[in-house]
Amino acid sequence: MMDYSEFPDQQIACIDIRSFYASCAAAIEGLDVMRDMIAVVSNLSQKGSVVLAASPPLKSKYKVKTGTRLYEIPNDPSIYLIEPQMEMYLNISMEIPKLLNQYVPMEAIHVYSVDECFFSLAGTERLWGPMEQTIERIRYNLVDQFQLPSAVGAGPNRLMAKLALDLEGKKTGYAKWTYKDIPKKLWPVSPLSKMWGIGKRTEKTLNDMGIYTVGDLANAELSRLEKKFGVLGNQLYHHAWGIDLSKMGAPLLEGQVSYGKSQILMRDYNKVAEVKVVLLEMCEEVARRTRESNKAGRTISLGIGYSKNMLGGGFYRSRTIYEATNDTMQIYAVCKELLEEFHDGRPVRQISISITKLEDEHSVQLSLFDEQKWRNRQLGTAMDQIRTRYGSTAILRAVSLTDAGTAIKRSRLVGGHKG
Repeated sequence: MMDYSEFPDQQIACIDIRSFYASCAAAIEGLDVMRDMIAVVSNLSQKGSVVLAASPPLKSKYKVKTGTRLYEIPNDPSIYLIEPQMEMYLNISMEIPKLLNQYVPMEAIHVYSVDECFFSLAGTERLWGPMEQTIERIRYNLVDQFQLPSAVGAGPNRLMAKLALDLEGKKTGYAKWTYKDIPKKLWPVSPLSKMWGIGKRTEKTLNDMGIYTVGDLANAELSRLEKKFGVLGNQLYHHAWGIDLSKMGAPLLEGQVSYGKSQILMRDYNKVAEVKVVLLEMCEEVARRTRESNKAGRTISLGIGYSKNMLGGGFYRSRTIYEATNDTMQIYAVCKELLEEFHDGRPVRQISISITKLEDEHSVQLSLFDEQKWRNRQLGTAMDQIRTRYGSTAILRAVSLTDAGTAIKRSRLVGGHKG
């Protein structure tokens, strides 16, 4: 067994606003997200639009969830269909850390996503009493001030707080896990993708190694995991034991930094030429974010999701190049190769791109004889600066002006949806 006495035992909590967009919509419309059936839909004028959030009663009765299409929602007059007010939702989201700041200092708060925050309650007992009492007050304040129901997980570190939230707290409203709870509550978890931090691809690789539960992972040979996954193998092993040494504000999975973009298309793209238009626009955005961080990457991944009208499915493929890059056209060239190699001709409805195996840009060898490479880097920087100053559509590639382009339409959205 692990000797936990050498690891920090902090009082960390992770709070999640239940069905955040649906809760915001309910508060604005004077509804009750825990009683009324509410679906926040990206665009009510298009039957293929996706559900961004569904209230618990709608999920329970009709199994409507995030990603369900508008035409799949039953024709029930008691269902409220609401278009998002993304700017309003984001403003509400920014009020949550302000509320938490009434109980803890701002440096003890880490905003994880639009609807989740971590915060440390260490040392607050003299002010507010036991952790459970303080969390109950915070949850009450969220309902009283913003009509937002929440769930909370607590633990000795951020990982444990997140696991307590995802695996128990979202069902019960509040859950606190200690290191002693790990064998009983964490190790039986299966499939592995239910464990925060493990995706489907990692799960499949672990399954191929004979590892099916978190307990199997905790009792696997560390050297074998490190040989297969590198640094990630070490993280997976220690996370299976509930160990997390990251500090408040640091990335929860060190070393797993990547830049990516995913887009659900507003219609089926039947022609490969149309798909390539969106592909180029997305590569432009991914390359820009990579350059702005002074990074370059060697592994480029492309995911394609086919239309549900053609039975869905798709593919996800990666290719590692010899030299790290953040050049738009190089990234696009690799994505185009993957598309041409693996696309089976069916209409496309979803595209995702990412670049990983990152390194600092200054470590990339720029050939003194490759003037074109240096010119492309300067051109990319100039375009980035123009967009940063004047907006994302201040300078566009010609393909964005075609019917297949989405960059102009998406520039008018907030968070990818109507503001």
